[in-house]
Amino acid sequence: MSQPVPYQLKCRECQTTWGNQPISFCQKCFAPLEVAYDLERIREQVSKDEIAKRGTTLWRYRELLPLPEQYDASLPVGFTPLITASRLAEIFHSRSLYLKNDSVCFPSLSFKDRVVAVALTQARNFGFEVVSCSSTGNLANAVAAQAARQGFKACVFIPADLEPAKILGTEVYGAKIVRIAGNYDHVNRLCSQIADKHRWAFVNVNLRPYYAEGSKTVGYEIAEQLGWRLPDNVVVPMAGGSLITKIAKAFRELIELGFVEKKTVKFFGAQATGCSPISTAVKTGTSDITPQKPNTIARSLAIGNPADGFYAAKTIAASGGWAEDASDPEIVDAITLLAESEGIFTETAGGVTVAAARKLFAQGRIKPEETTVLCITGNGLKTTDALAGRYEVSEPIPPKLAAFEEYLDRELVKEPQ
Repeated sequence: MSQPVPYQLKCRECQTTWGNQPISFCQKCFAPLEVAYDLERIREQVSKDEIAKRGTTLWRYRELLPLPEQYDASLPVGFTPLITASRLAEIFHSRSLYLKNDSVCFPSLSFKDRVVAVALTQARNFGFEVVSCSSTGNLANAVAAQAARQGFKACVFIPADLEPAKILGTEVYGAKIVRIAGNYDHVNRLCSQIADKHRWAFVNVNLRPYYAEGSKTVGYEIAEQLGWRLPDNVVVPMAGGSLITKIAKAFRELIELGFVEKKTVKFFGAQATGCSPISTAVKTGTSDITPQKPNTIARSLAIGNPADGFYAAKTIAASGGWAEDASDPEIVDAITLLAESEGIFTETAGGVTVAAARKLFAQGRIKPEETTVLCITGNGLKTTDALAGRYEVSEPIPPKLAAFEEYLDRELVKEPQ
């Protein structure tokens, strides 16, 4: 008798299975595919105690990821800090607030390192030599970095107006960059056409089902770092909408495996006001997504026609959660708020998350006594242009004590008597 398949592609709608191959949509009904697992078999293979003995990377959850029998687990991706945000909690009037801080994820300082690490195991398995992606910046960084380490050729496609730091953060790894005169949706449409013609591994096109599974590890880590407990709420930034759905999938799998107690977790989506198709759908009580033309400084979230928007809206509604959006000034204010309160410098996507969370607490949608996790997905060094002009450059003073004393009297606020 043949052994059961540990994982395979399955249609989200008609449930047809497609084995394992580089495709992203059902050949029968054209709905998206995702990876399905034999969780009963996994329950017999691994326990929480076994996971605890493993290295602190996302590979500790290997049975729950779509990994070939032979894969390179040497890259220390994932298992980023879950931080108690006590000072931010005071501002939000929360008694239990945490930050899942992927702004320090290795190697390129965003959660996209997770999805690329998983996708490239399948790129190697399927025999691809060139890896690629359509990207708003972070994914391009991650693909370029990991392709360099693993010996792939890399060619990435980006909107022409991307932040300079993110472009440099891709070029430095030797990847070929193709700049497109258009927004992300134009870039992604072109990449889908190229993937049909050229034998390239587009991590978020023909490898998308495998790539998306890397996002689940954010959910696994949150639960494990809370002592194998699920939080009450998770606030997640949304671009294509995949991350929020995969964290929800991670929690469902952990419940089915018996690793955590069954519990309803409310999911809250965060978008920029200038590109908010998913949050708009949630607020209008539908899961149908009306595409928008992006106009926001949060370029990493600027996807006007999100691939997983329908499922993200359904995930939020089913959980009893909500979605909020933030204007550009609110995003910048939230970036500085997080930096000044918790010492974490996040990119614009993190500013969106913090700004949205602030509104959700103020609206009473998130209760003070509930355990809430905010997902900080990228590093502020990638989007420093968002803060351009916010801070004045001070005049230098002579290297003399008298000059400093004069500066002290003139510039620094004295303590109240």
